[in-house]
Amino acid sequence: MPRSGSPRAARRGVAIGPDDLVPSLGSPRFEAEVAQRVSEPGVATGLAWTPVGGDILFIEASVTPGKGKLTLTGQLGDVMKESAQAAMSLVKAKQKALGIEGSVLENSDIHVHVPAGATPKDGPSAGVTMFVALASALVNRPIRADIAMTGEISLRGLVMPVGGIKEKVLAAMHAGIKTVMLPARNRRDFEDIPEEARQQLQFIWLENVDQALDVALGTSVAAAA
Repeated sequence: MPRSGSPRAARRGVAIGPDDLVPSLGSPRFEAEVAQRVSEPGVATGLAWTPVGGDILFIEASVTPGKGKLTLTGQLGDVMKESAQAAMSLVKAKQKALGIEGSVLENSDIHVHVPAGATPKDGPSAGVTMFVALASALVNRPIRADIAMTGEISLRGLVMPVGGIKEKVLAAMHAGIKTVMLPARNRRDFEDIPEEARQQLQFIWLENVDQALDVALGTSVAAAA
């Protein structure tokens, strides 16, 4: 009989099978839902910073017959609401380039929703995600399922730098994202990203929202890192 603590006894004591993973480690942090959630036009995957690390969030936009009203839901803070309004103004400014007829915006109500409504959300970094979600809904074209993004936007269409890049990129990697779109002015944060994430992910550095649309909607390929 093997003595207690011998290699043979230890091997018997630590045998772990697939059925043991969830009881031991807990449920997966991210469900395999990214592809399902963004399969419909108007849903974009964003990246967020939280006090306990990065996270992904889905931003949904829908278009219904109406009179041009913009509705925002999902327990959004004032700054995030302003980002949504700026994104809507930017879509209106670019509607001709996007191929959106003026009558569509005039005769439609737009609803932007960020799920997990019990969780307060704020900050400007979802601006580019909101813009892409709105454009996707209005042109009725789905966004690539393997892509996530973050960045503040200006009314001129510039993508501005944001914080929490390391945490956001790690959240994207853990969620199975393949490509992340980040503000070009956040290149200085690239060295802070762990090597594993830098090897696994493709990075698109955004100067403006047109680049984000080209990549997210698959119309062309922007310069990658």
